[in-house]
Amino acid sequence: MKKLSARRRHPLAAVVVLFIALAACAGLYTAFAPADKAQADESAQSLAIEEGKKLYAVGCASCHGTGGQGTSDGPSLVGVGAAAVDFQVGTGRMPAQQPGAQVPRKKVIYSQAEIDQLAAYIASFGAGPSIPTKEEYSPEGADIAKGGELFRTNCAQCHNFTGKGGALSKGKYAPTLEGVDPKHIYEAMQTGPQNMPSFPDTTLTEKNKKDIIAYLDAVNSNETVEPGGLSLGGLGPVSEGLFAWVFGLGALIAVAVWVAARTAKAKKS
Repeated sequence: MKKLSARRRHPLAAVVVLFIALAACAGLYTAFAPADKAQADESAQSLAIEEGKKLYAVGCASCHGTGGQGTSDGPSLVGVGAAAVDFQVGTGRMPAQQPGAQVPRKKVIYSQAEIDQLAAYIASFGAGPSIPTKEEYSPEGADIAKGGELFRTNCAQCHNFTGKGGALSKGKYAPTLEGVDPKHIYEAMQTGPQNMPSFPDTTLTEKNKKDIIAYLDAVNSNETVEPGGLSLGGLGPVSEGLFAWVFGLGALIAVAVWVAARTAKAKKS
């Protein structure tokens, strides 16, 4: 009996063994799972770059050079970043149909997956702004009034007060921002395409960009209310002044002619 009692296990022994086994499994998962995930991400990125290289060779290399170094027909793409590619290709501006003072927005010829592959390849040329996440450019929770103030200070000189666009010098123009994807507006502020200056986070913070996008969404949405009546294209004092001169002055002249005619008729009577 004493011998059997000596060999009897403690009641907590099984619990301790189970705990040790679970800890060992957790340690193995921690050691290997992240490495596997990182390796999978790296493989996916490498595949995207490889596919992007093929697309680049067909649609971009003739103007921008085989290594993105640029040519007489296109600027260097070294360091422009993925955001610039997503904007230019995602709005149809690239590939360009023909050279000119400004490349217009047109129908997109690549799928979003192909655009992502092109962006991954061109981003491999050198570090640059990355494609923003939805949380960065979504207008939800933004300060619309602050966005309007920032837009009028930094953007209205070219894009007009509500983003309707406007003419610049030598055949260039600031395009309308009505109906533009918020992601592309954010990327344009990041990268400064064509005639537009760039607004990095040191100039306009991520929150500032979000506020501007919210303002544009508020003034150009289908639910926008015009408290003054006719919007006159949202072009500001130019269109309002023209309206006043043409219609206001014209109405005054018509009234003056009518009064003169009535006066002359009354005298004859």
